[in-house]
Amino acid sequence: MLTGIILQAHPTIRQKITLCQWMGCDRFIWNAKCDEQKYLLAYARRYLPIGTFPPVDQKFSQYKSKELSPWLYDCPSQILRNSASRWYNTQRAFMKGQCGAPRRKRKSNKASVLLTRELFRFEKCADGVTRLFIGTKTNNIGYLSLKIHRSFAIPNSITISRENERYLVSLCYDDGVDEADLKTAEQHLEYLSQCSREELERFTIGIDRGVARPVQAGEDVYDLTEEQKKKKKAKERYIRRCQRRLSKQQKSSKRRRKMRHRLAKASTKIANIRKDFCHKTSHSIVNREATKVIILEDLNTSGMTKKPAPKKDCQSRRFLPNRRKAKSGLNRSILDKCWYQLEIYLRYKAHRAGKAVFAVPAHHTSQECADCGHTHPNNRKRQDLFSCQCCGHADHADHNAAEVIKKRAINSFLHSGTELSRRGVLLGIGRGAIHKTPAVKAACARGSEASKEKALATAVA
Repeated sequence: MLTGIILQAHPTIRQKITLCQWMGCDRFIWNAKCDEQKYLLAYARRYLPIGTFPPVDQKFSQYKSKELSPWLYDCPSQILRNSASRWYNTQRAFMKGQCGAPRRKRKSNKASVLLTRELFRFEKCADGVTRLFIGTKTNNIGYLSLKIHRSFAIPNSITISRENERYLVSLCYDDGVDEADLKTAEQHLEYLSQCSREELERFTIGIDRGVARPVQAGEDVYDLTEEQKKKKKAKERYIRRCQRRLSKQQKSSKRRRKMRHRLAKASTKIANIRKDFCHKTSHSIVNREATKVIILEDLNTSGMTKKPAPKKDCQSRRFLPNRRKAKSGLNRSILDKCWYQLEIYLRYKAHRAGKAVFAVPAHHTSQECADCGHTHPNNRKRQDLFSCQCCGHADHADHNAAEVIKKRAINSFLHSGTELSRRGVLLGIGRGAIHKTPAVKAACARGSEASKEKALATAVA
């Protein structure tokens, strides 16, 4: 089974200069192929018969010129070949409808270069330390300092990326795990449908994701540590201060460029805090011995964080207040909890551990009682307190929602008509099932006929 690892690199100043040159040559070939394809498409559209398209190839030798592009001769030809090959594979995937068309890359703080086996080798030196040699015999940068935090197999290719003056080496290798031995989601569903309710109650856990409590997994609550919260708030204050200074600086100046670099580094540190929380939380949940099935809500985060639509008065033609500022604050809080990133980590880690991850429809999970099933907005008058108006059940709102999610999943497992959607959502009985809507036209017709009869009776009277 393929797995990946990211290692932090610490190049010297000379190595940084060479790597940046290689990344620039890689970007030059990519952009040249994009421009060539754009020109050939325009030419074919204007001068060739309808339905004729230019051929797609991975040639790059026409871009090497002693007069126009002499810097390409200082770069290993394998890097130029890899760039043209990656563009070719992307273009072929676009023609098959698997992705978007390859677009030009602009010069920015983010760049990368792909190195194949001809351009690198891992060597174990006499002191027992594994070092990475980059380049060929005649064109190399020497040994690149790496922070290797775990063992891995020798890959066929590596990618060296740069972001905000931080260099990373990412690689993919086969860890020896046979993916055929791991169960798919359909196989997990088939097995769970044959279990009893007592067994499902024992090894199933429901997870509610929120804003006040980022993760409520059964009885456990996961949140950032106090030290992480303190560092995150300090970086947010620093970003606001830098943004105020940035707005007053002259464009294309050195000070503005330095300030943008500081902003990018601070934002990267906040993103690392979120990523660390998602990794640790998903690792803790998946490694539970008693947990075999993990249930999530099918949250539409992109729809929940949309901007509010403007409201306009029909008479005065003026825009009315639409609580845009309050909605932007809520959107910021939702995106800060990185719900989708946590779901991605849970899914791939649970798959490797042989455990199942499913999702249930998320509507009314915060208003439904976990004991009696009564659903009403008055059940949750406060953010943290749930009090059922029917049976009197009282609990923390997030814990009650986690139990409701778990209950919906168990009911779906025990129902013979439960199906699995493409996104891994359980579609069965109970709340969340897909029901056919009644005949709307017939209902409207009866309503209109009844209104006509009522109007006629009123007129006669």
